[in-house]
Amino acid sequence: MFQATRQNRSRFEAAISMCEVIYVATVQSVRQSHSNALIALLINIMQTMMLVVIFYLMFTLLGRDRVKIQGDFVLYLLSGIFLYMTHIKSVGAVAGSGGPTSSMILHAPMNTFVAIASASLGALYIQFLSVGAVLVVYDLITDNVEFYNMKGAAAMLVMAWFSGICVGMVFLALKPWFPQLSSMARQIYTRANMIASGKMFLANTLPSSMIVMFSWNPLFHIIDQARGYVFVNYNPHYSSTSYPFYLSLVLLVIGLLGEHYSRRHASVSWGARG
Repeated sequence: MFQATRQNRSRFEAAISMCEVIYVATVQSVRQSHSNALIALLINIMQTMMLVVIFYLMFTLLGRDRVKIQGDFVLYLLSGIFLYMTHIKSVGAVAGSGGPTSSMILHAPMNTFVAIASASLGALYIQFLSVGAVLVVYDLITDNVEFYNMKGAAAMLVMAWFSGICVGMVFLALKPWFPQLSSMARQIYTRANMIASGKMFLANTLPSSMIVMFSWNPLFHIIDQARGYVFVNYNPHYSSTSYPFYLSLVLLVIGLLGEHYSRRHASVSWGARG
C-alpha cells in the first residue's frame, strides 16, 4: 500500500488512489476492536442491547407512565440509544484517530485526512449494520417496527454521526497539546451525554426551567427530532435540526483549524507525551 517513490498523476488518479487508501484504512479501523469484523459488529450490537435492557428495567421499576408517548416502548428506547451510540462512537473514533505525531501518519500516503475519514466511516459502517440488525431481529420477534418517516429518522442518524465527527475533531486538535486533558474531557462528555442527550425522556414533557439545562447539547436536539420522525403522535416543540447542524459546522471549523495548526508545529517527540 505504501510506496517510496512519487509518481506524476492526474487529479482523477490521485483521487482514486486516495479513496483506495481510505478504504484500506477504514477496514483496519473496523477491525481495531477485533481482528474479525463480524465479531466487532456483534460486540457493538451487544453494547447496544445492554443499554436497552438496562433502561428497560429502569423504566419498568420507575413506571412507564413517566414516558408519555403513544407507540412501542422498546422502539422509543432504541431511537435514543441508536443515536447516542452513533454520536459517541464517532466522537471516540475521530478523537482516537492518528494525529500529526502518530507513527502511521509518518508514512506516505497516509495523512490526517485519511485517518479521520477512515475512522469516521468505520464508525458509521458499524453503527448502520448494528441498527439494521437490531431492528430486523426486533421486527421478526414482535412484528411491531413501524416508522412514521423512515428517511427523516435515517437523516437524524447521519446527523448524530456528523456531529460526533465535529466534536471529535475538537478533541483531536487538543490531543497533541493536552493529551491527558483531551482524554479526560472526552470521557466527561461521554458520561454527561448519558443524561444530557435526552434519550431517557421527551423534551416536550420537561418544564422550561429544565429545557435550558439540555438545549446546549446538539445530541439532545437530534434525538428529540428523531422521535418526531419515528412516532406519528410526537411533534417536537423545543428542539430543531438547524441548531445541531450549524453548531457542528462551527466545531468542525475550529477542529480543522486546530488540527492544521498542530500539524504545522508538531514534533515527533510529542508521541512520548500521549
